[in-house]
Amino acid sequence: MNKADDICGIKICGITEPKTAAEIAKLGVQAIGLVFYPKSRRCVTPEQALEISHALPEKVKKIGVFVNKNTDTILKTAGQSGLTGVQLHGQEPPEVVEKLKNEGLMVVKALYTKGSPLMADADSYNADAYLIECAKGELPGGNAMVWNWQEAAGFGDKHPFILAGGLNPENVVNAIYDAKPHAVDVSSGVEAAPGKKDMDKVRAFVYAAEKYNCQYPIRRIFNADGR
Repeated sequence: MNKADDICGIKICGITEPKTAAEIAKLGVQAIGLVFYPKSRRCVTPEQALEISHALPEKVKKIGVFVNKNTDTILKTAGQSGLTGVQLHGQEPPEVVEKLKNEGLMVVKALYTKGSPLMADADSYNADAYLIECAKGELPGGNAMVWNWQEAAGFGDKHPFILAGGLNPENVVNAIYDAKPHAVDVSSGVEAAPGKKDMDKVRAFVYAAEKYNCQYPIRRIFNADGR
């Protein structure tokens, strides 16, 4: 069995049901994602999010996904929803990251290989971690599209790095090998329908990611001390 420091962290995003959240937590994932983007078919209300948060153990990070919302709105929603962190998926300026961190939230900033902001903009932010995607499709995020994960290789040498976009149980090992992230994030790749997770796919994804022995240093992104 691999040691904990040999394997990527795992975040399952787009959770919409408390029961599903509880089942996923039992698999040992480190974080779940709750979407607060109205155009997404996985969008939840603060009331729904709070029920989901209450179904999870304290050690599992509850990350809210926002797109170009102002700081006050994000903080209000985070308080209503029981969030421990936020993921900024738009063109938010660096000062938003700082304000949210100062309020005690973990902050993940999405960057893109082809889109704004770019991976090269990472040094402008002071996020706790960066989620890298390709910015294909109509909506912010990966839109379930597979991309050339090798384009992100090397990013994790300098920054805490979460890989997303087009991942599923069949390709997650190849994606980790190509990009060398510290954690992986999946949503549609483990679904039966938008917002409805297929637990067999979730289990297969977690098993595949945890089975792979990373041959590089792993930062524990979802741990309080990052180690």
